[in-house]
Amino acid sequence: MKKYLIIGLIIIVGVALLVVPLLNDNGGNDGQEDEAVAAFAFEDNLAVRWNQIIPVEIMVKDGVTKLELFYNDSLFNVWNNPKGTVSYNFNAAFFGLGTRSLVLMATLEDGTQFTDNRMVRVLSDVKPEIWIAQVAGTKPHLSTSFTQGLEFNNGTLYEGTGQFGQSVVAIVDLETGQHKKKIGLDGNYFGEGITILDDKVYQITWQQQRCFVYDKTTLELIKDMNYTGEGWGICNNGEELIMSDGTERIAFRDPETFQIQRTIEVYDDRGPITKLNELEYIDGLIYANVWMTNSVVVIQPENGKVIAVIDGSELIKEGRNGGDVMNGIALDQKTNKLYMTGKNWNKLIEVSLKKPNV
Repeated sequence: MKKYLIIGLIIIVGVALLVVPLLNDNGGNDGQEDEAVAAFAFEDNLAVRWNQIIPVEIMVKDGVTKLELFYNDSLFNVWNNPKGTVSYNFNAAFFGLGTRSLVLMATLEDGTQFTDNRMVRVLSDVKPEIWIAQVAGTKPHLSTSFTQGLEFNNGTLYEGTGQFGQSVVAIVDLETGQHKKKIGLDGNYFGEGITILDDKVYQITWQQQRCFVYDKTTLELIKDMNYTGEGWGICNNGEELIMSDGTERIAFRDPETFQIQRTIEVYDDRGPITKLNELEYIDGLIYANVWMTNSVVVIQPENGKVIAVIDGSELIKEGRNGGDVMNGIALDQKTNKLYMTGKNWNKLIEVSLKKPNV
């Protein structure tokens, strides 16, 4: 009896294996995937450079009354009653650097629509220069400070530190490294970057999605604001707050509401630069520590292009001394001296930058 039961089950499974594919071929998606009435001629996704113009060819079957090309949800071109092969000279720089979508929509006479999708990754057209950070001098720095933010304001140095139960915003004595005044966060918050705008100190938090705002003189809490996602580094351009979240994205935020006004994606000529940590705005450019590296990238804020990479290897040798990674960039506008440090370093290093042909 068991023998015949097993044979019966084998027959049922075999029939199912034959029938199910046939059913799948005849229903469920209106044949859109099997009937490619219009499709991009290239198979893979595109990797292009800023302002590079490339011809995109599209193969069209009979019966298509309208063909539309969308890039990043914007309509770029329309063809009426196209035949055979059509081409479009595509400039991917229209929406800046980063990953975008290129979508083809074909409409038949009866209104049926078919789509073909490709991803486009727009790389920078600039090969970054290599700048070397050299030690021009040192100041003391508290090795207990897990540096997350560093900034001068009218010659006064401010520092924000991290770690649960150890996060503070402090006014620092440049000559001794000691905290002249400080305020600590509740132990449930992990402090990240700080910046100063209009007499207010802004301090973001890592995963707690809160920005705390203090009076820059008294360090008394004025208010706090919410945001979505992680907080890593923050600086400002005099009007907007500029914030990183650990990815290649940088957001420009309203200082009153903390709402995002626009974003850029940070790319060099090879791809995205992620783990952007402490930020500093210097002479119209964004300087950003790249977490877990000895590098600082210099970014054009209007488009996200990396124009230079600062090699901080000499600073590591001088200042790390058992501490953690590089983090902390601050320009003293009064003296025009640039300082860098790291998490739990015992030195704040005055830096000179050696640039090509300088």
